[in-house]
Formats: sequence, structure tokens, C-alpha cells
Amino acid sequence: MTKPRILIIDEVHPSLFPMLEEIGVAYDYRPDIKPIEVCEALVGFQGLIVRSKMRITADTIKLAGQLRFVARAGAGLDNIDAEALQERGIALLGANEGNQQAVGEHALGMLLSLMRNIARGDRQVRNQVWLREENRGEEISGKTVGIIGYGHMGQSFARVLRGFGCRILAYDRYAPEKITAPAEAASLENLQQEADIVSLHIPYIPENWAFADASFFSAFKKPIWFMNTSRGEVVDQTALVQHLQAGNLKGAALDVLENEKLQSLTEDQRRNFNYLKSAELVVLTPHIAGWTHESYVRINEVLVQKIQALQASGRLSA
Repeated sequence: MTKPRILIIDEVHPSLFPMLEEIGVAYDYRPDIKPIEVCEALVGFQGLIVRSKMRITADTIKLAGQLRFVARAGAGLDNIDAEALQERGIALLGANEGNQQAVGEHALGMLLSLMRNIARGDRQVRNQVWLREENRGEEISGKTVGIIGYGHMGQSFARVLRGFGCRILAYDRYAPEKITAPAEAASLENLQQEADIVSLHIPYIPENWAFADASFFSAFKKPIWFMNTSRGEVVDQTALVQHLQAGNLKGAALDVLENEKLQSLTEDQRRNFNYLKSAELVVLTPHIAGWTHESYVRINEVLVQKIQALQASGRLSA
């Protein structure tokens, strides 16, 4: 019997290949393929696996008459035109479950680094500066943590916070029914009134562009610790910088930026970045919240399970 075939156009952990073989799926691994070549290369394939190489659009799949699914080996689906796939009846598979633990742990690490001055203290001690009182920090215990977006990532962050004796409020405008213990459901307005710490875990879709803007930050009743490990585009970085400078934010932990190609920043982006990189109460990491050795493998496991489910449903065959 002919096996369904998958084109893989990004580098993936090699554990993927024996997993695919075990469920009877053939693959063509072409991590060096150029984006312009993908459209024609997809002819005859039933599946496509992509990470971040390119945006998958209606034009990308226009020749792929046998395509049954597109899978993203990572969290978030913002580089895939979901509507174009839906119009063709092509399944869209994500792997957010694969790196949710990594994101929760990283968010906690960034928060501790920020509130306890760990990154700043490390820099000072390396420069033979020993300041104890100036680096007195705050505890998570007793604080109210507001989580905006309560999907896999928001839930993971809530789970790792359970042992800290903090109150957790969650707001999710798309799936409020997901909010269960250890979080309490809250409106955005209520969260803004009560939160001491705010962490974004929302996808980048058009409706979420610059979600955290000047009015968002102005609505908080008290200065907050602000965190973003989702997508840089959901934060108005100019508004963020202005509120940091005004003291409306106690500090910020950012794993993502609105433009992560640091050699191609606009004048405004450069001005904002220069402030963020020099600010004492800002912690920055290079989009690695979900990027661990374990999550690299787990993402493959999640995708293969979903591909196997497509086979079982009869939606995937050669």
C-alpha cells in the first residue's frame, strides 16, 4: 500500500523521522529548500511540516492538489493562512502542547530574575560591585498575578506558580471556559484593578495587534511587573517604553520583541530598543521561552500523534 508523503521544509529534531516511519508515513526532508521553491515542490505531497522558514499562503499551496494537512513544528500559527487552508479543507495542526511546560518554566524564571534583581545583580558582581540593599527584591508570594490568555501557555504558567502562595486571575476573551483552578476567571477590567504582575500569553492574530497599548497600560490601578513570552507584535513597544519611563510599570520581562531582526530596526524601534537594553528593570531573552532540548522532541511527539489521528479518521491517505 502506498504511504502518504510529507514534505518537511525546516530543520527538525531527528526523532521525528523514526516516529513517522512507525506510523507508516513517508517523508522528504528538505530543510535547505528556498521558500520560492516550496509551491512546486509540494505537488504530490499529502502533508507539509514547517517551522518559521516562511509564511504559508494560498499561493504556497495552489499546486498541491493532494495536500491534506499543514503542521507547524512549534507554538503559534501566525505564519500560516488558516483561512486559505480552511477553504481547501486542509487540516491545520499545531504543537502548542509540546512546549507549554518550557514556556511556563521560562516565564517563572524571567519573573524571578526581574523581581529579585538576579540579572542586574549578576552584572554588578561580575564588575566587582557588591550592592545588597540596592538589590532588595520582592516576593511573588502574596501578589496577584494576572494571566491574559489561558490556553496551553497561560495554563502552564499558572501551574508553575501554584507553590508560590499567590492569587492568580485569568482573562481569555476567546475561550473563557478554559479558566479553571488554580486560576480565577476575571474580566480584563477586574484584572487591571487588582494585578501586581501581568503576563501575556495570547496569539498574534490581527485582533491582537498592539493589544497592550497606551490605554491598556494606563488602565492599571497600581504599577505592575509586566511580562510577554507570546509574540512581540501584541505589545505597542513605544507605549511600553513610555510607561516604564513614567514609572507606571515596575519592570518588564520580554522574551519577544515587535521586530526581532535587530539589524533592521526602524528609527522608532531602535530608540525603544536602546532604552530597553539599557534599562535596569528590564530582562530580555531571545525568543527562547518554548525552546528547550525536551520541547524540541516533545513537539515532534505531539505532531505525530495528530497526524496519526488524521490517518485514523480517514482524512490522510496516499
